[in-house]
Amino acid sequence: MASLWGGRFEKDMDDLVKHFNASIFFDQRMYNEDIDGSIAHVTMLAKQGIVTEAERDQIIAGLEGIRADIAAGKIVFTVEDEDIHMGVESRLIARIGDVGKKLHTARSRNDQCQVDGRLYLKKEIGEILNSLCRLERVILDKAEAYADKITVGFTHLQHAQPITLGFVFMAYFQMFRRDIERLSQTLARMDYNPLGACALAGTTMPIDRHFTSQLLGFAAPCENAMDAVSDRDYSLEFLSDASISMMHLSRWAEEFAWWNSSEFSYIAIDDSFCTGSSIMPQKKNPDMAELIRGKVGRVYGDLMQLLTVMKGTPLAYNKDFQEDKESLFDAVDTWKACIDIFTKMLDKTEFRMDQIEKQLDKGFLNATDIAEHLAKQGTPFREAHSIVGRMVKACEHKGCALQDLTTEDLQAIDSRVTRESLGDISIRACVDARVSFGGTAPTEVRRQIAVGRAWLDGLAASEENANK
Repeated sequence: MASLWGGRFEKDMDDLVKHFNASIFFDQRMYNEDIDGSIAHVTMLAKQGIVTEAERDQIIAGLEGIRADIAAGKIVFTVEDEDIHMGVESRLIARIGDVGKKLHTARSRNDQCQVDGRLYLKKEIGEILNSLCRLERVILDKAEAYADKITVGFTHLQHAQPITLGFVFMAYFQMFRRDIERLSQTLARMDYNPLGACALAGTTMPIDRHFTSQLLGFAAPCENAMDAVSDRDYSLEFLSDASISMMHLSRWAEEFAWWNSSEFSYIAIDDSFCTGSSIMPQKKNPDMAELIRGKVGRVYGDLMQLLTVMKGTPLAYNKDFQEDKESLFDAVDTWKACIDIFTKMLDKTEFRMDQIEKQLDKGFLNATDIAEHLAKQGTPFREAHSIVGRMVKACEHKGCALQDLTTEDLQAIDSRVTRESLGDISIRACVDARVSFGGTAPTEVRRQIAVGRAWLDGLAASEENANK
């Protein structure tokens, strides 16, 4: 099949080169966006008098017929199509004749592939934002259910302070909130239309780029044609957003793997999110958590791949840019799947409070609270820190908890300390007292939940207004 760009060539491409050059086997997923861009383009051409209204209608009908046939599986693309742009346009010409050859007036594949990529990514970002919001709602519901349930807070993988499970959930809520905010900002920055930039320098034809921007739902045209065809910042930003969010998922997946272990037994993951062993019949493995933890590496790789592609490319368009798509598609698919699976797994996971409560007497979780209590009574904090450190050492010698030390024990450590002066140093009292803004007290966790719900409701209301 003769190429649509082959006029100055005397030879067809070598078969090996055809396969090496073709992107049709992966960029065909953007056929809807390619056809949408072409329909907007020919609609503008007719408005500007560059094609007639009859020609416009004929071209649009042909494009819609191709769209329907692709969706129905009636069109099978081959290496001869080269890419989705040529695959659609060549079929249009075959169906409607010479009129179809007018579609590419005042357009290049350089700006066409950018239109497809931006439209595709805008759609996918919308879906990912919805998935992240669903995850956030599950987190809020879990945080509410466990707002006053106490667990162990860790630093350096050691018991540190008592906290509520609701507090843990709200920590992850903040991570995914930042993911939503970052992705929304990326969406706003990429919402510019490259169509009409042509190869790199615009066109002598009397086109209306503002009109095509309106038709395609972009905020405005890209300001500079050379930048429009060579920019892949929006893909890099998306891949960075995906990498950070996948890191957040991986951190929690790591904790799920710990919590599910026999050494912790903090959680019961629903059977539908676990697998067994081919040889050990007792095993119930947290494979979804482990897969999510593993898949973050491929998304990091997607980001590094495109950064590496872009680092040596001079202005304007280079064939290297064809390598932007597979990494982008992989990251889209991987991130979406991981969010959705983790959301369902989290929703169906229960925390085993009977097992968690057994850990609360280990590690002197109330030590910091005792030091703060002494500081509130006038003891300089560094002295209080030293006193409590000696209390811990005394407990280790006696094999008891801090609250089990007698007044005699305490007086031997420091004459200012008595059992009565310590007050209530139970784990529950320590948690309930941490009411500082952003703290772990149930009252403060419930405030955080209310703020989180209000923020999510605001996002939903903004989206609803934008769609009206």
